[in-house]
Amino acid sequence: MKAWPYPFWIAHRGAGKLAPENTMAAFRLGARHGYRMFECDAKLSRDGVVFLMHDATLDRTTDAHGIGGERTWSDLAQLDAGGWHSRAYAGEALPTLRNLARFCLASGHLLDIEIKPTPGLERETGEAVAREAARLWAGATVPPLLTSFKRDALAAARTVAPHLPRGLLLDRLHDGWLQAAKDLDCAAVICNYALWSREHVDAVHAAGMRTLSYTVNDEWAAQWLKDLGTDGIVTDRVDLFGPGA
Repeated sequence: MKAWPYPFWIAHRGAGKLAPENTMAAFRLGARHGYRMFECDAKLSRDGVVFLMHDATLDRTTDAHGIGGERTWSDLAQLDAGGWHSRAYAGEALPTLRNLARFCLASGHLLDIEIKPTPGLERETGEAVAREAARLWAGATVPPLLTSFKRDALAAARTVAPHLPRGLLLDRLHDGWLQAAKDLDCAAVICNYALWSREHVDAVHAAGMRTLSYTVNDEWAAQWLKDLGTDGIVTDRVDLFGPGA
């Protein structure tokens, strides 16, 4: 097995759905619930700044419209990324990866950075996220885990920062999925939790990688995944699952 310094429980996009996803407010709330590790989504602004947002478009999680990656960071920094969630978070800003790194390094929290490229920018985004993560976490005891559904993004990240661990995200088990993870020299495979079976878990472990699941919000599913011997769970329910459970 590759080295694995990460906890079992990972808070999805900061605090799941209790605060506006991928904002500093969400990560602080996840920390208040006792979580030691967060998942976030990273993409590129038009002028090359790595910032946090899940969707390609701004419409769902900000007060703007259009493709987020087509705007400069100075423009993106002015947006309201919290008002969509609730009035309590109105005015919450989009953070950069640097903002989140500062918080995590100061407080001892760990990070799963999903490389979430604007379509067509898979390699550029993989390179930029890996380069920025390597710079921000230089000398850190535990590096961030870089994950993506996009193989080109992970391959680019490996080229730029081969020392940073990688995880292949899967929403289906396509032909050659395990070999793809091996080819990318991944430390983990992260699946939609319903895809796991004892056979698949054992195959990933035999290949020297860890098995993680997203997004697990029910107690029965969490217990089933523990019984299968999986190595980590990404959850929205930071209010339901104690991270030490």
